[in-house]
Amino acid sequence: MGEVVQYNGKITRFVVLSSIVAALGGLIFGYGTGVTGGVVSMEPFLKKFFPEIYRQMNEERVTSNYCKFNSQLLTFFTSSFLISGLVATFFASPITRAWGRRASILIGGTAFIAGSALGGAASNVYMLIFSRLLLGIGFGFTNQSVPLYLSEMAPPQHRGAFNSGFQVCLGSGVLIAYLVNYGIEKIEGGWGWRVSLALSVVPASIMTLSAPFLPETPSSLVQQGNPEKAKRMLQKIRGTNDVQAEFDDLIAATNASKTIEHHFNKIFQRKYRPQLVMSIAIPFFQQVTGINVVAFYAPLLFRTIGSGVSASLLSSVVTGIAGMCATVLSLLIVDKVGRRALFHTGGIQMFVPLTIIGGIMAAKLGDQEIRSAAQSINVATSFLFTFIVAQTFLAMLCYFKARIFFFFAVWVALMSGFVYVLLPETKDVPLEKMEKIWREHWFWKRFVGNGEECQENKI
Repeated sequence: MGEVVQYNGKITRFVVLSSIVAALGGLIFGYGTGVTGGVVSMEPFLKKFFPEIYRQMNEERVTSNYCKFNSQLLTFFTSSFLISGLVATFFASPITRAWGRRASILIGGTAFIAGSALGGAASNVYMLIFSRLLLGIGFGFTNQSVPLYLSEMAPPQHRGAFNSGFQVCLGSGVLIAYLVNYGIEKIEGGWGWRVSLALSVVPASIMTLSAPFLPETPSSLVQQGNPEKAKRMLQKIRGTNDVQAEFDDLIAATNASKTIEHHFNKIFQRKYRPQLVMSIAIPFFQQVTGINVVAFYAPLLFRTIGSGVSASLLSSVVTGIAGMCATVLSLLIVDKVGRRALFHTGGIQMFVPLTIIGGIMAAKLGDQEIRSAAQSINVATSFLFTFIVAQTFLAMLCYFKARIFFFFAVWVALMSGFVYVLLPETKDVPLEKMEKIWREHWFWKRFVGNGEECQENKI
């Protein structure tokens, strides 16, 4: 194969505005992830929906400090959206492929609105859980479609920054949730938690009402049999008429995908082994390093070590700001230094504090084109392992105590080694040219091969 073609084009206002609307899905996901940890640390909320935990917290020290919040019902309220998100992912994949990215964004936004409204109006724990299940449907559809939308709209040389934009919105959502929880905790009458749970209806409404006006991506238009419209759209979003090279690659990729009758069966073939492994391994490592449970349970962790409600919520705000700053920094440098460098740097930055936190707590706290298929597998794996880790975290905290942070640190080390050895750099590489990267990698080339004879090889 020859050198990677450098496509023409620039970041147009048209692309930026469309991507901002789409990336609101990340903000809602971040808000929904971050809001529950603060809400469940509020005593009026616990007294109404989880009275046993409330009584246990106000009793004399009869249980371990690490076990104050050990309740499967409480963790299921927090993590139940991951179950519906996992199921929704498998419906979102064919809808995203057949009806376009906008359709999935619209469905996801509608589910967000319903879930947010029901959560704010909940009068019993079952309404709370059902509201989270509706939110999960929204997460399943938007996590399938929004990253794909951003990748296909972005110029290849800026694709990393656009995808990081989704992460910035996600981090912003977490931080906003922490700030809202801190602000409403002091509301008299104990109903502030309703504001926290319902507030995500605002960005959800903006995204849902804007979705019908979003442009469909050129890749999706080609898949739907509208090549002329796709070319005009490509010219519009690239800000130039000279898009023939990129358009030819879109056509070629679409023609190749038409020969694939079953996308999920195809990805299990030998030549797609790198994509399959990465779509499972990366979200798996992201979850077992503990990053999402910190977002879920940050206020509860601070309460575990003895902070009051306000102090724990404020401490969560500080961690949210730190995470937001790191995300913005990564957005600015990802297309310059590459993805692998950020993986390695992030791994070190996670490993060191995790071991330090575990040590401090142990010492101080007493016991008392497959593209759509690959994206779908990635999202499904993320939801599955996030649910497993989130659902078991409070029980693991009770059992492992401070050693839980050493557990996460080990996974960070394993993730860093995996990335160093097996994940090639994709900086500046167009999506349609990714096969070249796998063919040239020292390990994956034995699966991908150098000729068409490898295409039909099975496992």
